[in-house]
Amino acid sequence: MIVFGHGSPDARLMFVGEGPGKDEDLQGKPFVGRAGKLLTKLLGALDIRREDIFITNIVKCRPPSNRLPLPNESSTCIKLLDAQLKIIRPDVVCALGSCAAKTLLEKEIKITKERGKIFKRGTTTIIPTLHPAYILRNPKEMDKIFQDIQAAHKLIQNK
Repeated sequence: MIVFGHGSPDARLMFVGEGPGKDEDLQGKPFVGRAGKLLTKLLGALDIRREDIFITNIVKCRPPSNRLPLPNESSTCIKLLDAQLKIIRPDVVCALGSCAAKTLLEKEIKITKERGKIFKRGTTTIIPTLHPAYILRNPKEMDKIFQDIQAAHKLIQNK
């Protein structure tokens, strides 16, 4: 199933992950599984409603065996993501995980070293952060993703 994205077409804040998982594939919406529930909880702690943001992924279909998207899959789907960015025109994009960050920034990065930093892609600000699925496996890192989402939220509030 194609998981295009979900949320407000006027969102000032967008979240981009790597690709749909099993739950997302079944429901046709991004970030509805365990990682999505954690993301929703983090957003709620900052009084951010999911209906006010837009959530999508680099690739729009679940890769076989839930593997990382291959470079040709990412490069094919980036055209769709670019179109979403042009239509929605978010002020800030949180790249969730290294796959999303590498694809959006078009360079190799180490997410643990680059998370929380501010990058520009055209007029869009991109803040790479840890993926919620990583946080589920490493709960002691929760404060890092929370700080990054909080920084993104502050940026849109100050614009």
